[in-house]
Amino acid sequence: MEGLAGARHPVLARWLTAAAAVALLVVACTGPTAPSGPSPSASSVGPTPATESGHGSSPSSQPSAPASSAGSFPPSSSSGIPAFTAVWIIVLENTDYGTVVHGSDDPYLRGLIERGGLAEAYTGVARPSQPNYLALFSGSTHGIHDNDDHDITAPTITDQLEPSGRTWAEYAENVPAGCFAGSSAKGGRDGSGEYRRKHAPAISFTAISGDAQRCRRIEDLTAFRPGATDYALIIPNQCHAAHDCSLVTADAWLSGVVPPILESAAYRDGGVLFVTFDEDAGDDPGGGHIATIVLSPYVRPGTRTTTPYDHYSLLRTIEDAWGLDCLAHACDARPMGDLFSPP
Repeated sequence: MEGLAGARHPVLARWLTAAAAVALLVVACTGPTAPSGPSPSASSVGPTPATESGHGSSPSSQPSAPASSAGSFPPSSSSGIPAFTAVWIIVLENTDYGTVVHGSDDPYLRGLIERGGLAEAYTGVARPSQPNYLALFSGSTHGIHDNDDHDITAPTITDQLEPSGRTWAEYAENVPAGCFAGSSAKGGRDGSGEYRRKHAPAISFTAISGDAQRCRRIEDLTAFRPGATDYALIIPNQCHAAHDCSLVTADAWLSGVVPPILESAAYRDGGVLFVTFDEDAGDDPGGGHIATIVLSPYVRPGTRTTTPYDHYSLLRTIEDAWGLDCLAHACDARPMGDLFSPP
């Protein structure tokens, strides 16, 4: 029949051939039909992050992309921050930059400066002590200008770490177990020494203090094991922080605490240790000029930078390294990218 149509009706045959070609072209371009069903919704791919003042996320939400604003700096892909395997932060107390860098009472600390990097133009953000710790932990001082006990409803870096699958702990020397919320304590498993809540920020945030599982991540120093958590904030007691005792004593304490960190697999595989001070020994409201030392396989020995940094910069550096959203004033801070180089 097809042959007959082609022989007797050549125009019809040419039309049939063209129609078939068009049909094949349509099938090739459109591909197979997708199965029917509802399209994915926001809830099917994870909850929308809850924010406060446009920054941060709730503990149950997924991390969102870094916030953008006129004053913000770009995320880690363009700011040169490595994706650290682990982060440790040690905060000491009330010491001038020159006393640390040019003095003779801290040979171990000055040795760390030569082994790692030094931020030469690093400052605190407030006065007295407590708001500096809050800034490191949450990106804001929350309008606090004292060392009294406060219960703050605001996101912290822990609310970013948990949704990203990372673990955290605050190791505060001489803190009692059991989600202790008192202003101070002495003794305990760490031996003699005094804990002060004003220097240990985690318990001051209600999302932590009101959750028994989360606040149990506040432990004394005997519980510390390098690499046991992805993020560790280490708070020495009043003496070992150089608050009630000399820098000589604090330096000796560091010489016992730091080596296990630097010798750990978590550090060697790409970790970073920040050793900083909350503020200097002066009384200017901005916190003053302080030394901040950075050690990592990504930091070449003897590295120095004169770029102005502060506690918000340190927080932003960690957030950029791990692709986390920025919290409050950390969004306007410059990450400390010029201290790091390929290992």
